[in-house]
Amino acid sequence: MACVLEAPLRMSVLSEVTASSRHYVDRLFDPDPQKVLQGVIDMKNAVIGNNKQKANLIVLGAVPRLLYLLQQETSSTELRTECAVVLGSLAMGTENNVKSLLDCHIIPALLQGLLSPDLKFIEACLRCLRTIFTSPVTPEELLYTLRHWHSCGFKSSPQPLLCANGPDHQTILFNHGAVQNIAHLLVSTSYKVQMQALKCFSVLAFENPQVSMTLVNVLVDGELLPQIFVKMLQRDKPIEMQLTSAKCLTYMCRAGAIRTDDNCIVLKTLPCLVRMCSKERLLEERVEGAETLAYLIETDVELQRIASITDHLIAMLADYFKYPSSVSAITDIKRLDHDLKHAHELRQAAFKLYASLGANDEDIRKKIIETENMMDRIVNGLSESSIKVRLAAVRCLHSLSRSVQQLRTSFQDHAVWKPLMKVLQNAPDEILVVASSTLCNLLLEFSPSKEPILESGAVELLCSLTQSENLALRVNGIWALMNMAFQAEQKIKSDILRGLSTEQLFQLLSDSDVNVLMKTLGLLRNLLSTRPHIDHIMSSHGKQIMQAVTLILEGEHNIEVKEQTLCILANIADGTTAKELIMTNDDILQKIKYYMSHSNAKLQLAAMFCISNLVWNEEEGSQERQDKLRDMGIVDILHKLSQSSDPNLCDKAKTALQQYLA
Repeated sequence: MACVLEAPLRMSVLSEVTASSRHYVDRLFDPDPQKVLQGVIDMKNAVIGNNKQKANLIVLGAVPRLLYLLQQETSSTELRTECAVVLGSLAMGTENNVKSLLDCHIIPALLQGLLSPDLKFIEACLRCLRTIFTSPVTPEELLYTLRHWHSCGFKSSPQPLLCANGPDHQTILFNHGAVQNIAHLLVSTSYKVQMQALKCFSVLAFENPQVSMTLVNVLVDGELLPQIFVKMLQRDKPIEMQLTSAKCLTYMCRAGAIRTDDNCIVLKTLPCLVRMCSKERLLEERVEGAETLAYLIETDVELQRIASITDHLIAMLADYFKYPSSVSAITDIKRLDHDLKHAHELRQAAFKLYASLGANDEDIRKKIIETENMMDRIVNGLSESSIKVRLAAVRCLHSLSRSVQQLRTSFQDHAVWKPLMKVLQNAPDEILVVASSTLCNLLLEFSPSKEPILESGAVELLCSLTQSENLALRVNGIWALMNMAFQAEQKIKSDILRGLSTEQLFQLLSDSDVNVLMKTLGLLRNLLSTRPHIDHIMSSHGKQIMQAVTLILEGEHNIEVKEQTLCILANIADGTTAKELIMTNDDILQKIKYYMSHSNAKLQLAAMFCISNLVWNEEEGSQERQDKLRDMGIVDILHKLSQSSDPNLCDKAKTALQQYLA
């Protein structure tokens, strides 16, 4: 019986609520404009913090009527403003509310409202738009497909609405006059307006040469934009303004619009960002300052050197790892989560900046590694719970791994290869790319880590990377194998060939990316070194290798690719039994002859190495090989090349001819 009684009771309560909500909607249709205005104001008060009321009003059709009133020229400005406020409040409810508003085509109506001369109405429309566009259910592309954008402008708006994710969005906004409309707001008397304009420029300029080149020449009240940005990053300005201005100049510099040696970068932007890294700044400011500085100096050696000696930056960053000072003493869970979040952000920022600082200069890398417990911090960072911190730590390690000295000392002392190999297990591609790049360096011939890495099963891991759909991973996988094969024992070379499989090796040789092809040829060249190894590999893979060489020499490839391929042939020609695979292949011999007379000296020289190895008279069967090559006209070409103006070609040709005379 209880179940039977419960349903009518609920219906009764629902009817009361609906009746109450209906009253608000009905008042929107009153013929008296003042009563309509009061009805909207009452509705505004009723929906604040009340999601049930918001949902009821949407179901009862309040939204279409509010939009109608908002767009009517006969509506008073006060009424239109209150309608925008109510719509904004409805948008702050559930995601379903936002979907309903979008279904009623609210965005064009609000954008049209930005053309009004009334500041309060514009602000109400903008607040509503911002709420809608920050909702996860709003299609991001919607803003950029609206034709209203170019006419909306920012001329009287205190809060420019700008969400530019990627070059396509930036271009759309740029083409619709965003730069011109925002620029004048930088000299507004309102700090909030200035900041919104600054933030817009930082978003527009990020990794966008077209926008950045334009910004450099924009005049505002007789001053160029970069000059205005420089004024805004002076010490007497609010920190938020300093940081955002520094971002604008940084992005314009990285986009190529401002030279890296320009005074506004070297004397203003860089010192400002270093200041942001000091203990005196708030945690968020230290994070933002370090990450922006890392981006500014990432590719410029001189900026890296200047930053490294500014305000003891390298030592200053060590403090980023000392927060929070005592996690165990914190009992408040929310406070603990907050502190751990900041700790992750600080470590991530420090690792990023260390990576940029040490990207090129050996002395800077040495200073970084000598910073207190630095290698331990990096090793710990590789196993952080935060994926962003792990990625930043790997980037830092990669930067430092470019040092021959550190590979032999600090990297070996801390057995860095162990945590690095763990990072490579089931990591996302973003981390895999940087970690595998680091592994390439650790596998260089002079690195003490090479042997233990080999023993830990690296061949299988790297062979699997060569099959990745991610281009960078394919390149790194084959690059690491190339380094691994350099002056390696025959067993390691056999393991590589077995791990790759012939099919995969030739899949890589037919890869459309030139980097993959070049690294694969480099691997083959390293595999085919020292005579016993050459003969062993060619006895089992000779047919396929010769086929691949033929295809590459016949294909439309650049000079470097063909040169590397001819060098592989020269190595094969150095084998004891392997050279017969060339001598019995007339097609290959004709190609060698062709490249001896090529217009490019590099290809001529590489072809000459093949001939020299084939005609060397101290080896068994040399007379037969010399005779066959003579019959092909090779000796005639050698005589011509011995008169070459290129000293390398001339010497190599004379050396080969001497083999015929001996």
